[in-house]
Amino acid sequence: MALTATIHRIEVTLSDVDRGVYETLDVRLARHPSESMRYMLTRLLGYALSYEDGITFSKGGLSSTEEPPIGVYDRTGLLLAWIDIGAPSAERLHKAAKAAKRVALYTHTDILLLRREAAKREIHRVDDIEVWRLEPAFLDGLEAFIDRHTKLELVRNEGQLYVTSSKGTREGAITRVPLALR
Repeated sequence: MALTATIHRIEVTLSDVDRGVYETLDVRLARHPSESMRYMLTRLLGYALSYEDGITFSKGGLSSTEEPPIGVYDRTGLLLAWIDIGAPSAERLHKAAKAAKRVALYTHTDILLLRREAAKREIHRVDDIEVWRLEPAFLDGLEAFIDRHTKLELVRNEGQLYVTSSKGTREGAITRVPLALR
């Protein structure tokens, strides 16, 4: 018998002070049985913290190699931003940097592991790739907030994230780090 995804409906009141973005988002995330909660939360935060007109989750799901997990498209369907999650391969990042004007990666992976992977091959515009690192302990603390129907308030201010739900508040840093050391 095949396992099916669990659908999470998460309402996010977003106050991204660092970018000047204030929105209420109604997000539906399909969590595959093989997907960790930490990874799903990284996807959710990546979506919210990159929010702009034209943002969407991949239609192909997490296993799609042809499209980003999160993309920003213009009205004609042109890919403007490729937003990846986790620890993509150097080949995938190279492809992303050639496909879109802006590439962002939201990760909880050790930056040394990401850099080792990135050093395996030449990556197009590697210095332009935005890498945003979230602390695993912060994500693990958020796990208690998530049910199938969840309401969250998310604030980003000066590199700090504040997430509030009816179950409490968690605070953690989001840090932009270079992918390649030159």
